[in-house]
Amino acid sequence: MLKSYFAIPGIVKSMGLVFGDIGTSPIYTFTAIFLLIPPTPQNVMGILSLIVWTLTILVTVEYTYLAMHLGKKGEGGTIVLKEILLPLLKTGNQVAFVSFLTIVGIALFVGDCVIMPAITILSAVEGSLLIPGLENTSQVTLMVVAGIIAVFLFSFQARGFEKVAWAFGPVMVIWFLALASGGLMALVAAPQVLLALNPMYGINYLMHNGLAGFLILSSVILCATGGEALYADMGHLGREPIVRAWYLVFIALAINYFGQGAYLITHSGARNILFEMMYSEMQLLYIPFLILSIIASVIASQSMISAIFSIVYQGITTRIMPLLHIDYTSPQLRSQIYIDIVNWFLLFAVLLMIVIFKTSNNLTHAYGLAVSGTMAITGFMILWIFILRGEIVKTLIALCVLTINCVFLISNLNKIPYGGYISLLIALIPFSIIFIFVNGQKKLAAAMQPVPLNDFLKQYNEVYNSINRISGSALFFARDFRRLPQYIPRIMFTNDIMYDDNIIVSIIRTEQPFGVTWGVTREIAQGLSIFEIYLGYMEIVDTGAILKEAEIEEKTIFYGMEDIVSHHPVWRIFAAIKRLTPSMVQFYKLPSDKIHGVVTRVEL
Repeated sequence: MLKSYFAIPGIVKSMGLVFGDIGTSPIYTFTAIFLLIPPTPQNVMGILSLIVWTLTILVTVEYTYLAMHLGKKGEGGTIVLKEILLPLLKTGNQVAFVSFLTIVGIALFVGDCVIMPAITILSAVEGSLLIPGLENTSQVTLMVVAGIIAVFLFSFQARGFEKVAWAFGPVMVIWFLALASGGLMALVAAPQVLLALNPMYGINYLMHNGLAGFLILSSVILCATGGEALYADMGHLGREPIVRAWYLVFIALAINYFGQGAYLITHSGARNILFEMMYSEMQLLYIPFLILSIIASVIASQSMISAIFSIVYQGITTRIMPLLHIDYTSPQLRSQIYIDIVNWFLLFAVLLMIVIFKTSNNLTHAYGLAVSGTMAITGFMILWIFILRGEIVKTLIALCVLTINCVFLISNLNKIPYGGYISLLIALIPFSIIFIFVNGQKKLAAAMQPVPLNDFLKQYNEVYNSINRISGSALFFARDFRRLPQYIPRIMFTNDIMYDDNIIVSIIRTEQPFGVTWGVTREIAQGLSIFEIYLGYMEIVDTGAILKEAEIEEKTIFYGMEDIVSHHPVWRIFAAIKRLTPSMVQFYKLPSDKIHGVVTRVEL
C-alpha cells in the first residue's frame, strides 16, 4: 500500500508546492502557546489534543474531504467556490453577498500572505541562537539576516523558480522526515503523550480553563496555517496527489507535535521548543537541521507568493481586480507568472512586519486572525453550496466544521489589539482597491452609455456604402458585441474611418477555469463581422496568436480608453487606478505596432 503512494509522482511535488506553510508551523506553534500558559502535563496533553483535532477537522475534513470535492475541472480556491455558487443563487442580493464575501476572503488571504514569510523565516533564523558561540547574537542581527533572506526571495521572483522548483519536493520530504525523526526520539522519554489522541483531553482543557482556554485557540490555529493551500493549489497538481501527500504530512506533523509535547514535559524550562528538542536529540546534526529549516521556510514563503500571484490573476480575469502587468516566467507551466507590483508590495510589507514585531513570538500575536477568517468564509460558502445541492450528510458535516471555524475566528478577535489589527490594515488595502474598482466599473459602464447593436447596424448600413473605405481589416474590441462601446460609432460615423472589413472582437471569460475556444467569424452586415474568443477564467493566452491561427490578418486594432474626470475622492482613486494599470490590449498581448487607443472623456 505504501508503495502505491510513492508511485504517484505528484506526491513529492505537492509536498514542495502545497505543504510548505503548514509544514513549517511546528517551528513556532508550540513555542507560541507555551509562552502564554505554564507547561504542566495537563496543559501539554490538552494542547496536543487540540492541535491534532484542529488538523483533523479544519484541514482533513474541511479541505481534503469537503472543499476538494468541489471544483471546476480540478481547480480550487475562494474564487472557484464563488463561481460554483453564483449559478445556484436566485436573487441579486445573494449574488452581491457572495461577491462581497469573496472580496473579503481575498483581502484576508493577502493579509495572511504578508505575515507568513516574516514569521516563518524569522523563526527559522532564531534557531541559530542554540549554536555555541551564537547564543548572544542580538535580535537586530537576526532581523537583518531574515530581511536579507526575504529580499533575496522576492528579488528572484521575476526570473521564475521553474529551474529549481524540482528540488522543492525532495527538500520538503527530507524536512518532514527530520520532523518525524526528532519527534520519535523525543517520544521515548514520555510516550504517555500519545493518549492525547483522545479528544476528551482537549475538551477537558477548554472546560477547565474558561476564558483563558477559549482564547488559547487563537494560538492553536497556528498549526493549521496553510491548510487553505490544499484546495487553492488543487488545479496545479490534482486532488489525489495532494490528499495522499497530506496523510503522510499529517503523520509527520502529529509525531513531531507529540515529540515536542514529550520534550516539554521532561524539559519544562524550554522556550524555543522545536529547536531545543532537535538540538537535544541530534546535536551533531543540528546545524544541517537549522539550514534545512531555513530552506524549508523559503520554500514555504515561495509557495505563498505563487498562490498570491494566482489569486490576483483569477481576480483580474473575473473582473474584480484591475488589469496588472503580468510576466510569464515559464514557457511550459502556465501557472508560473510574475506580477511586479504585487511582488514589491509583499516584500515591503514583509520587511515592515519584521521591523515592527522584531521576534517571531511577537508575530504570532498578529498571525492567525486572517487565517481563521479565510477558513470561516470558505466553510460558509461550502455549507451554502451543499444546502443548495440538497446533499444532507455533507451539509451536516459542513455545518459542524463552520461552527468550529467560527469558534476559532471569535477567539482570534482577541489578537486585534495586540497586532492583529496590522494584518487587517494590510487586508484593507486590496479590499479597498477591489471594492472601488468593482463599483467604479459599474458606474463607468452606466456613464459610457453603450450603443445597442440594432441601433448601430441601422447607421452602419447607411454609412458603409456612402463613404470612401480603407482597404484591409480593422479590429474593434468590445466586451459584448450586443452593446457596443461609444468609441466604435465615433470612429466610423463621426471620424469617417471605415475599413473594407470591420471585425468586432469580444473576449469572454467563461465559468470554467480552463479552456480556449473561438467562434467562426460571422458576418452580421456587409463588411461587419463578429469574432468571439472564449477563455477559462484562469487561462493565460496570447490573443495575437489566436487571431493569427484564425487567419485574421488585421491592418489595425482599435480599443477604447477612458479619461475619467471627477471631484469625488473615491472616483478620483478609481481614475488613478485606471491610469496606472495597463490597457486591455497590453494585457492580452496584442501586436503593439497595430494598436490605436481611442480616448473617451467621462465624468463621474
